[in-house]
Amino acid sequence: MNIPGLITAFRASGTFVKRRLVVHGASEGLAAQAVGGSALLIGVTTDVGASEGDHVDVIRSGLALVVYGDAVAAGDPLTSDATGAAVPAGAGDFFIGYAEVAGSAEEIGSVWIAPGQLPAA
Repeated sequence: MNIPGLITAFRASGTFVKRRLVVHGASEGLAAQAVGGSALLIGVTTDVGASEGDHVDVIRSGLALVVYGDAVAAGDPLTSDATGAAVPAGAGDFFIGYAEVAGSAEEIGSVWIAPGQLPAA
C-alpha cells in the first residue's frame, strides 16, 4: 500500500536506490541512504533513485512502498540492512516504522512510517 503523506526534498549524499531507507547526511539539507539501524531513520525514497548531488525525494509520513531485505511479518518494526532495504529491527535499533504486509527479501512491501528506537537488550 502506498499512501504517502509528507514528502521532502534533500540533496543526495551518495547514490540512492529507489524505495530504500534514508538517514540525515553529514550537513543540513543532505540525506544519505541508510546502511544499518544505528542512526535515526528519517524516511523512504520514492520510486526514483538519485546520484551524488542530485535532489532526492524522501517520504516522511504515511504509508510507503519499500524494498524488503529479508523475511518480514506484518507488524514487524523495520530497520535498514547494509543496502538500505527494510529488515526486522533488533534490540537497540532505530526503526522507520511497521510493516503493513508480510514479504520476503527483494519484494516490495509497505511500511507505516512511525520512527523510533527499540530498547537495548
